Amino acid sequence: MSDASYPADLRYHHEHDWVRVEGEEAVFGITWFAQDSLGEVVYYDPPEIGAEVAKDGTYGELESVKAVSDIYAPTSGRVIAVNEALEGQPELVNTDPYGEGWLVRVQLSDPSEVDALMDASAYETYLAGLSS
Repeated sequence: MSDASYPADLRYHHEHDWVRVEGEEAVFGITWFAQDSLGEVVYYDPPEIGAEVAKDGTYGELESVKAVSDIYAPTSGRVIAVNEALEGQPELVNTDPYGEGWLVRVQLSDPSEVDALMDASAYETYLAGLSS
């Protein structure tokens, strides 16, 4: 597994999901904390391309050796790509959660929703509050 990290170029959702905004599109994934809590990911159940996702709503599931966990959308939009590499290598979510382990690419329907998400510093403070 990768070492704990929370890249500064991402925004973070309180359900431990991240978003990387690229113009009018965004890439979603789960944080290092989420993949560490799940343990070894063995299956990814993605949404269909073209599906609409709503901020704070679930859009898929990750199954690990420990549990099945819902994945939450940090922003709203339409799914335009799914990480097909995870079909054969779901463990990429563990080994590279911010790179090869991304989950979906979305056409943002309301880019201003990103402003309500935490930056890396705020997310780390949020995590510290969870453990106290």
